[in-house]
Amino acid sequence: MILHLDMDAFYASVEQLDHPWLKGRCVIVGGLSGRGVVSAASYEARRFGVRSAMPMFQARQLCPHGIFIPPRMDRYRTVSREVLAILHEFSPQVEPVSIDEAFMDLAGTESLHGPPVALASALKMRITCTLRLTCSIGVAPNRFLAKIASDFKKPDGLTVIEPDQVDAFIKGLPIARVPGVGPKTLAKLTELNVHFLGDIRKFSEPALKAIFGSYGSRLCELAGGSDPTPVTPDSAIQSVSSECTLAEDTREYAALARCLLQQAEDVAAALRHKGVRARTVVLKIKHADFRLVTRRATFALPTQSSKTLYRHAVQLLEAYPETQKIRLIGLGATGLVPEDAPQQGELFAAVEPSGEEWETVDRTVEKIKSKFGEGLIRRASLTED
Repeated sequence: MILHLDMDAFYASVEQLDHPWLKGRCVIVGGLSGRGVVSAASYEARRFGVRSAMPMFQARQLCPHGIFIPPRMDRYRTVSREVLAILHEFSPQVEPVSIDEAFMDLAGTESLHGPPVALASALKMRITCTLRLTCSIGVAPNRFLAKIASDFKKPDGLTVIEPDQVDAFIKGLPIARVPGVGPKTLAKLTELNVHFLGDIRKFSEPALKAIFGSYGSRLCELAGGSDPTPVTPDSAIQSVSSECTLAEDTREYAALARCLLQQAEDVAAALRHKGVRARTVVLKIKHADFRLVTRRATFALPTQSSKTLYRHAVQLLEAYPETQKIRLIGLGATGLVPEDAPQQGELFAAVEPSGEEWETVDRTVEKIKSKFGEGLIRRASLTED
């Protein structure tokens, strides 16, 4: 059996936890500019139709009395690590898939924690008592069904699909709830009179592949109740990134560089938290016409330094010849290696502080923030005028 845990309205719930006066109110976390999007909405706000990934201006129209808050990613990552620590108390087979959800393989846990429903109930209680947050859990014979089940009784839900219940569950599962079924695929399936996942069984795999390509095979697999994807503990991350949609399209260098500086700090912090260094920085640019381009630069030595990431990203920006205005800018880090991996030192001393020395500065600043608060210390160039 596989367990899927999904923290309820995670960002908004953390804000309500840290600021008790927000409890019971419509809390909407996301970019506050006119073109920002909703990152999370409390269940009070969801009653007014506010949803994640919704444009912020639309959320304000639906819920004008809502309380709109910019995200605090450092705080959310801290709570996420605390959740994962609790999960590891129940099983070593834990695979985080995002900041607020994870899978757990329950093989071998019954002798310690009882049957799956007992373990899931104990896990929910442990998170509630320790962190004062709620989560929703799905338990099923495979990842696909566990993920679907965790969404059935939100918030604070627990849904268990026993092996002998899989067939009936699939027959009654609306096809629109199947991962990968977007609007275009749904329209094609509706034309084929497919309304539930079980309806897929009327078609052969070759027929489905002819219509949907490789996804046809996946649909056939899921309709048969099969998902061989294993839970992979501590799966290696491939990249870390941060991006933002600008308040208005611009080619103004100062505004773009300011965004990159904040993103360099966020990405460097994520690299430290994950215990890795990056060999390559990636600049992401989306133009006003939504054309997307990327540029990258590779370092001589892998780094966790915000200064190193920022310096190379800015050089890429300066070298980019496009004159059209920019809608979105982002900074990513890839080519990740463990932070304790041996490194080849530089032959000649650098004139400016080395990447390692700047990493020490970053870690020191992070410790100060964690002890005294986010607003106590920050770069002068990131303060408001």
